[in-house]
Amino acid sequence: MIPTRNLRITYPSSQKIYVPGEINRLNVGMRLITLSDSLIPDENGKKERKKNNPVIVYDTTGPYSDASSSICITEGIPRIREEWYARRKDLVKLADFTVSSVTTNVKDSTTEFTCFPKQHYPFKAKQGKRITQMYYAKRRIITPEMEYVAIRENQQVEGLGLKSFITPEFVRKEIAAGRAVIPVNINHPESEPMIIGKRFLVKTNTNIGNSTLSTDVEEGIDKMVWSCKWGCDTLMDLSTGKYIHETREWIIRNCPVPLGTVPVYEALEKVDGKIEDLTWEVFRDTLIHQAEQGVDYFTIHAALLSSHIDLAMNRLTGIVSRGGAIMSTWMKIHKQENFLYTHFDEICSILSQYDAVVSIGSGLRPGSIYDANDIAQFAELKTMNTLTKIAWEHFVQVIIEGPGHVPLNKIKENTSEQNYACMGAPFHSLGPVTTDISPGYDHISAAIGSAQIAWYGVSMICAVSPKEQLNVPNKEDVREGVIASKIAAHAADLAKGQPGAQVRDNAISKARFDFRWKDLFNLSLDPERAKQYYKGKATKNPENSTMNDTNFFAMKLSMDIKNGE
Repeated sequence: MIPTRNLRITYPSSQKIYVPGEINRLNVGMRLITLSDSLIPDENGKKERKKNNPVIVYDTTGPYSDASSSICITEGIPRIREEWYARRKDLVKLADFTVSSVTTNVKDSTTEFTCFPKQHYPFKAKQGKRITQMYYAKRRIITPEMEYVAIRENQQVEGLGLKSFITPEFVRKEIAAGRAVIPVNINHPESEPMIIGKRFLVKTNTNIGNSTLSTDVEEGIDKMVWSCKWGCDTLMDLSTGKYIHETREWIIRNCPVPLGTVPVYEALEKVDGKIEDLTWEVFRDTLIHQAEQGVDYFTIHAALLSSHIDLAMNRLTGIVSRGGAIMSTWMKIHKQENFLYTHFDEICSILSQYDAVVSIGSGLRPGSIYDANDIAQFAELKTMNTLTKIAWEHFVQVIIEGPGHVPLNKIKENTSEQNYACMGAPFHSLGPVTTDISPGYDHISAAIGSAQIAWYGVSMICAVSPKEQLNVPNKEDVREGVIASKIAAHAADLAKGQPGAQVRDNAISKARFDFRWKDLFNLSLDPERAKQYYKGKATKNPENSTMNDTNFFAMKLSMDIKNGE
């Protein structure tokens, strides 16, 4: 079925703006929120208008919020980075896909599934060439992607008289040192470059994907766009079941943010779910065809070794990572070492040809508070150190996947151990959920942990839905999960003192003090929800229309004192 839904994204009193680059020919999208005037009494009691400057905020919606853009799902969104490739002499465009099975899938006209109608053959590094962001950074070259993220991170705060240390050169240094990554597979030119690193804004990831129960492309694209509307920075495709590759093609060709996968999931589907039939060759071919499709970062559970398995058997909840459980079972069946570990050098060689990022998966992440920071988790962390060094030898950018369930008192130790073991490589946390008694409300428990762990240095947090571990999340669950994670991320940005992080907070506080309700709605992370709740308590006097009337009554008195009334 070809998607037909209206995917246009709108925000009240907002417009899409583009900031041009100074080094490269590029335009960075942001959202400008227009504010109303404040009414300030003069000495005679007559109210005069005082202009409030618009607020510019980080935007993850790509062309979907640009009123001047044309959205056609069957065409895909603009391939904005492809024109940058024309100036490069280290890329080659292939005449066909490397893995023959992919060509068969894409061209199969007899399938009941509607494949994406446009054919895009992949780019790849020329023989003997290095093309990754880390390689360029180490050669002291500022790529268009580096300049793009520097402009994007700053959100034009210089125009407000604020200083920022985030320059294209600063971005380059962080990439060269391995402390930050820009996930931009050369075969996903539709995505807008973004950066993950502890010196930058905390990013959020949302999990999406079909299952054995559903292969609805329309629903998949709808959830992708919906997640971007609420501010997700990356997406993780955890699809299982039929037509994984074909469904992902629709999503990637219409996705403005980086997309990641756990390739062992699709590899397992290729052997009909029989773990004993998994081989390195099946996995390798899956990795190549996903890289040529445009997947930006790959979660690879290569740090879980055979010697670690018994360490997890004394746990309360054992191994809760699906990828970790698959590879543990494979090792037990074959009595061999993890083939993702033994072939990790080759994995990095493949990823380096497409400028894809490796996310070293946490196969032994704790699934309960009882198991947090145990010997099994930290044993795997030591192996991550070895793998990080191997990846960097190939100039492949690295993310380290982190824990799932950790109580507040153990979060700092967890972050410190990771930062030391993996030499400052960006840390991606799956939560952490800070209590095990919150089914139905895990998004709140995770937001509490996420705010703290991001303050301690985690670079990206994963949105957790209210239905986590209970059911497949619907759109409303996705919305609540993303917003909860955005609150946590922003709280950490404020605590870290990120350039301009407080601008939006100050603007919304001033709007609240001025009783400019529309501005308060429009500046919030979820204007629709704020307005909905406000209307539910509306009275004839807007100055008292709030769930906490006494608080705003106090503000009214304070304003009267300030204005000399």
